[in-house]
Amino acid sequence: MKLTLKIWRQESAEAKGKMVDYIIDGIEGDMSFLEMLDVLNEDLVNKGEQPIEFDHDCREGICGACSLQINGEPHGPDRLITTCQLHMRTFKDGDTIVIEPFRAKAFPVIKDLIVDRTAFDRIQQAYGYISVNTSGNTIDANSIPIEKENADTSFNAAICIGCGACVAACKNASAMLFTSAKVSQFALLPQGEVEADRRVLAMVEQMDKEGFGNCTNTGACEIECPKGISLENIARMNREYMSASTKG
Repeated sequence: MKLTLKIWRQESAEAKGKMVDYIIDGIEGDMSFLEMLDVLNEDLVNKGEQPIEFDHDCREGICGACSLQINGEPHGPDRLITTCQLHMRTFKDGDTIVIEPFRAKAFPVIKDLIVDRTAFDRIQQAYGYISVNTSGNTIDANSIPIEKENADTSFNAAICIGCGACVAACKNASAMLFTSAKVSQFALLPQGEVEADRRVLAMVEQMDKEGFGNCTNTGACEIECPKGISLENIARMNREYMSASTKG
């Protein structure tokens, strides 16, 4: 398979970036998208050129580090997968593939295809956790009955990997889906109820400080999310926020 790759190259956060064209041949359909980039980088290194910088870690669709904008779509044209799970059989011989970093004010480019997503870390650090009693007089959490529907819904929110596809897909670069997933996973469980008000207020405040846009309910975030996080979480977070805001 012979392909034309149009890849965003940017030397540093301060440098001006541009699209650069590369021709690559001998790509097999069973290769993953990242393996294809590895082949390109090996060729560039052999020519004495700078390889293309991109994030990756597990290559198993678990960590979300491999986030790339491929032909205008976060993680590429397939659904419910990360970039590392995208295979080259999705494309055809002779195709042109445009590869860019996720675009958002809150996700500044570090180099080439790598962006700084620590804004997500700061949102979670704001209150995306529960305080645990370590006095020795703890209550076993497993002894608290939880309705199966709530447990399942909480789990479905907790599987968010924080890749940022929701932000990249949103025309406003909103982080509402990510933040609402982190709020929902606790809001549905008794362990999270104690600090629910402080949690939602603090996380939403931090989200706004980071410069993310507002949600306008286009639904693109849910469609592009590799884990299928539901828009229902945004509605739940809005209810939690309204309730917490009206309390004295």
